[in-house]
Amino acid sequence: MTYKVEVSENANKERERLPKSVRLRLDAAIDKLAEDPRPMGSVKLVGEKNMFRIRVGNYRVIYAVFDDKLLVLIVRVRHRKDAYRK
Repeated sequence: MTYKVEVSENANKERERLPKSVRLRLDAAIDKLAEDPRPMGSVKLVGEKNMFRIRVGNYRVIYAVFDDKLLVLIVRVRHRKDAYRK
């Protein structure tokens, strides 16, 4: 099963502000989520029903998985020091 990966407007803006080398690594990791939305190393966020995070260097990709719709929604892309602040 292949999931559709969508990036929220806010996450896309955050991603665009990053250096190109970091963006390329993030894009590769995000593309892999289509094949496996819960890869080895992904962590389910405590207190959230369907939210996960993956680590890409010093950055975190926070995303939601909707199995009924085969959808992965990227919510945030931030440096690890800012990733969990609301």
